[in-house]
Amino acid sequence: MQAQEIASIGQGIAEKYRKVAACPEGLFRYPTGEGSARGLGYPPDLLDSVPRVVRERFVGVGNPFALGPIHAGEAVLDLGCGAGFDAFVAAQLVGPTGWVVGIDMSPEMIAVAEAGLKVAHFLNLEFRLAQVEDLPFPDESFDVALSNGVLNLVPDKPKALGEIFRVLRPGGRLQDCDIGLVGDRVPPDKAQWSD
Repeated sequence: MQAQEIASIGQGIAEKYRKVAACPEGLFRYPTGEGSARGLGYPPDLLDSVPRVVRERFVGVGNPFALGPIHAGEAVLDLGCGAGFDAFVAAQLVGPTGWVVGIDMSPEMIAVAEAGLKVAHFLNLEFRLAQVEDLPFPDESFDVALSNGVLNLVPDKPKALGEIFRVLRPGGRLQDCDIGLVGDRVPPDKAQWSD
């Protein structure tokens, strides 16, 4: 893929998530918001502790916590955290001895996540502006990397996966929920990213 194509894809993604930061309604062909999170099986007690402004902007495609437990004291990286929904859930699971960092390429989504953090006062959680293909962390920094509908959006998947596994500790794990195509062709009505 050419650098110009990658930049164009990045611009399209950034524009869509600028809109999601304001309100995700009508921007996706799947359910969003708190009702979607409940339908995906997030534990109600954890969900209720996520700030409302964050719950309203949940646009995940799955529940990465259903893929394996998150333990007290672990360091968790939420890739493409958006408004921070999964990061807030992870912060509750790792407890006060753990640490969670959410990264996203959208300044608008990071602003929503930080607004939620001001309301919720989670002391073991932070948000940073960053891209999955260029993670600003030392090698072997995290026990778990979470991704919820993000890796399908990354143009350079080999680079992104290399970065993810670079920052995971030995025995660390990637818990990824994503969407994809079956077959080798994109249907014409799905060829535009802007749906």
